Amino acid sequence: MTHARLPSEQPAIQVIAHRGASDDAPEHTLAAYRKAIEDGADALECDVRLTADGQLVCVHDRRVNRTSNGRGAVSALELADLAALDFGSWKDHEESPDWDPVPGELTSVLTLERLLELAHDVRATGRPLQLAIETKHPTRWAGQVEERLLDLLKRFGLDDPPAGEPSPVRVMSFSARSLYRVRAAAPNLPTVFLMQFVSPRLRDGRLPAGARIAGPGMRIVRNHPAYIERLHRAGHRVHVWTVNEPEDVELCARLGVEAIITNRPKQVLSQLGRS
Repeated sequence: MTHARLPSEQPAIQVIAHRGASDDAPEHTLAAYRKAIEDGADALECDVRLTADGQLVCVHDRRVNRTSNGRGAVSALELADLAALDFGSWKDHEESPDWDPVPGELTSVLTLERLLELAHDVRATGRPLQLAIETKHPTRWAGQVEERLLDLLKRFGLDDPPAGEPSPVRVMSFSARSLYRVRAAAPNLPTVFLMQFVSPRLRDGRLPAGARIAGPGMRIVRNHPAYIERLHRAGHRVHVWTVNEPEDVELCARLGVEAIITNRPKQVLSQLGRS
C-alpha cells in the first residue's frame, strides 16, 4: 500500500473510528470500540439516541431492526428491553477474527455512559483518546437528547474543556438546531455540522450558527473538492465521513482535511504512515 502524501508542514490527520472499528466488529458494540483503541484510533465516533426511560444508547438507526434481533423504535423501548436483544450476531464474519473480544461485548447494547467510562480509562493511561458524539434527528425527544448528553458529559467533567486546549469530546449533528442548543449550553465544546450535500446558502464556506467544524460526507469531497478549500479559507476545520477506500484517503490527505472518520482505522492509519 502506498502512503498518502502529506505536506511536511501539515499536522497529522486525526483518524476517528466510525461506530468503532465497525469493519471488523458489529457497529456500536464495546468490542468494536476496544478494537479501534487497539488499532490506534485517535478518536471514537458514536451515535446517540434516547430510550423511553431516558437513557442514552449508541444506536445509529431510529429502529433496532437492522442491527439487532428485535424490532421497534429506540425511543419506544426501555434500556432493559434493549439489553435483552442481540446487537452483534447480524454481522457475518467469513472467518473468526484475529483478535479476542471480551465475552458479551460483541452482542450487547452499549450505553454512552459505558463508552465514556472506557474512554476515561484509556485517557487515565496517558493516551489522549477523544470522542465524537453524534446526536440523531429527527426525534420524539426534541431538545432532551442534548440536555441528557450535556448532563452526562458534566458528570465526567467533559462539558467545559479549558479554552485553548484540545477537547476530549466534540458533538456532531446534521441538525443545526441541535448544535445551536449545545453551543448555547456549553460554549467551549467543539461542534461539527455534518453535511450530505452543500446547501446553496453555505456554498461560500459559511457554517450555521453554533457550528465550529465542517463535516462533509465523502461524496461532497469527491464531487466538490473546491468546497473543501473554501471551508479552509473561511477558517473552518474539516472532518470527513465515511472514508474507507484508499483513493478517498489519498484525496482527503491531498486536500488537507483535519480528520478522517472511517470504519477501518487500522488500514487508514497504515496508509497515512502511522501504523
